[in-house]
Amino acid sequence: MASGDIRSIVDWLVDGARSTMQAHQVLAELCDRLVSCGIPLWRVAVFVRTLHPHIMARRFVWRPGADVEIRDAPFELLETAEFRGSPVAQISASGMPVRRRLADPDCPIDFTLLEELRDEGVSDYLASPLLFTDGEVHLATWTTRQPGGFTDAQIGGIESIVAPLARVAEIRALRRTASNLLDTYVGNNAGERILAGQIRRGHTEAIYAAIWLSDMRGFTLLADRVPPQALVELLNEYFDCQVPTILKHGGEVLKFMGDGLLAIFPIGSDSDPEEVCARALGAAYEARGNVAALSQPTRSEIDVVRFGLALHIGKVLYGNIGGGNRLDFTCIGPAVNFAARLEKLAAKLGRVIVASSEFARHCGADFQPLGKFPLAGFATEQTIFGAADEANSTVSITTDILTEN
Repeated sequence: MASGDIRSIVDWLVDGARSTMQAHQVLAELCDRLVSCGIPLWRVAVFVRTLHPHIMARRFVWRPGADVEIRDAPFELLETAEFRGSPVAQISASGMPVRRRLADPDCPIDFTLLEELRDEGVSDYLASPLLFTDGEVHLATWTTRQPGGFTDAQIGGIESIVAPLARVAEIRALRRTASNLLDTYVGNNAGERILAGQIRRGHTEAIYAAIWLSDMRGFTLLADRVPPQALVELLNEYFDCQVPTILKHGGEVLKFMGDGLLAIFPIGSDSDPEEVCARALGAAYEARGNVAALSQPTRSEIDVVRFGLALHIGKVLYGNIGGGNRLDFTCIGPAVNFAARLEKLAAKLGRVIVASSEFARHCGADFQPLGKFPLAGFATEQTIFGAADEANSTVSITTDILTEN
């Protein structure tokens, strides 16, 4: 094993491993380079904690001749005996490396993983802490099937690349964390725009989109009757009825407003408005069914969970709005205001899904006209449409209760 070859790997890592774009590609190229240097690797794994609402960490596993395997570790893993008795837990707590020469007859088998590795013919195991600059301890493990295990020179070669590998892993992890947080709090498309540098206040773009605005019925009264923690749990379940299906159908959730939700389905220059509206309506039908299923006999405080949903289509201003250094990436404009008025009208009409004429004309027989109604802030009465399969649910109405102040 030539020290100059190892030095070239160190230099590559110090330079940021810029020949690769993704984290798994870094590991693949690193291992290939180490093998080319004469280090007979069999299985290499990197375990990096992340900041994500559902994922505690990501694990990357390399084997010769195979694609790098990526596994997400849920938070529940932390509570298992398997994790508490793993090298990951020990090294995360101590920050010290662990080596087990499995080829030695008297090698302690103090981790369950070691039994599995020895059954695979592994002769040596090294677990190296990856020390991040914020004090966090992550992990890389290295194994070989070479008879007798790693030589001292091979161990030295691996140890020489651990520190620069930690720097590369930290940089990639920080960018992924930023992407995760933006995706979680502002949505995927908005997050990508922010990461791309669109962060100046007033930086907006006019886009054409189908608009989704929904609201839970009777939430204010419910908040007075239900204990706070139970109310939070209900809201989370309620939003779970909508958010996954919005994302599945190509929409983007922009904002939660108490029990309200604002989402858009962008319509690009190469998009078919009819196809986009069909996706939005498909999400609406699915969300309606999910909310209906949410009402369970076991809920003592809640009889029925109900919601209303308005669908509209139009131009919106999409971008940064706020004061000082506190900005919100959202959309505004008359089309959003119209959707908000329309959603309020849905409750008075006894409807779950209502739509503007602009939206309904793209959906054929899925909607039926309900009549013309005044909407606050709009000079003329507007023709409102309701989902055709809710035709028998309309309650009697009068013009005076429909006029909003």
